[in-house]
Amino acid sequence: MYYAAMAVTGDAVPPPLRLIADPVRWRLLRELAGGDLRVRELVAATGEAQNLVSYHLRRLRSGGLVTAHRSTFDRRDTYYSLDLASCAHALAEAGAALHPGLASAGTTLAADGVGHRPRRVLFVCTGNSGRSPMAAALLRHSAGRWAHTASAGTRPRPLHPATAAVLRDRYRIDISGHRPTQVATVAGEPFDYVISLCDKAREACPPFAGSPRRVHWSLPDPAAGAATPSAAYAGFDRLATELGTRIRFLLPVLAEAG
Repeated sequence: MYYAAMAVTGDAVPPPLRLIADPVRWRLLRELAGGDLRVRELVAATGEAQNLVSYHLRRLRSGGLVTAHRSTFDRRDTYYSLDLASCAHALAEAGAALHPGLASAGTTLAADGVGHRPRRVLFVCTGNSGRSPMAAALLRHSAGRWAHTASAGTRPRPLHPATAAVLRDRYRIDISGHRPTQVATVAGEPFDYVISLCDKAREACPPFAGSPRRVHWSLPDPAAGAATPSAAYAGFDRLATELGTRIRFLLPVLAEAG
C-alpha cells in the first residue's frame, strides 16, 4: 500500500496524511464513509467535474484507501468503497509517528452502546438467502441487546446452506431457523438504518416508512460461479470476513447515532 512505501519517521509527513490532505480527496473519503457509491454519485455529492473526481479516486485507490469493482446490476457502473481497515491502520501509523501515545487512539472501534436506545437495522439483498441474513446475524452477535436486526430480500429464496455453515463454524451462530422475508412486507416498520448489500437490491428497494438512513454496501453474490459446495463455502467465508470488518466499523456509528 502507498502508506507503507515510505518510513513514517522524522519530519517527513506520513504518506497517508499527504494523500488525504487534498480537500477533494478528503470529501470523497467522507462520502464513501457513508457507503459505497458510483462516480456519478460522487460527482453530484462533491460538485466537482467527473474527470477530477476520477483522478482523485485513482490516487486513493493507488494509496490503498479505496477499492473498486463493477456493479452486478449494471456492468457499465463501478462502485467505490472505503477500505476502512486500511484507513484505520494508516492513520494509526501516522498518529504513532507524531506521538507514541497516539498509536492505538484510532483503533478503538467497538462501542458498548450503554445508555443508547437500541438501533433498528434492516439488511437487504436480492434473495435473503446469504448476504443479508449473514449480516443481520453478525451485527446481532457483535452488538448484543442494543441493536435490533432484521433481513429481507427483493426476491426471497431459501437460505443457502453455506451461509449457515460458515456462521456455525466460524462464529458458533445458528441461523437454521431463518425464513426468507420479502422486503415489501417490512417496509412499513420503523428502522433507523436500511443497508442494501447488493447492487440489484439497491435499485429494487421500495420506499421505507420513517425515512431511515439508507446505506449501500456493494458486495458480490458469494455463490455466483461456485461450481462445488467447497467453492461456495469459500465464497461465503470471504463474505463473512468482509461483513465482519464493515460491521466492526458500523458499531461506533450506531452508538453515536443514539
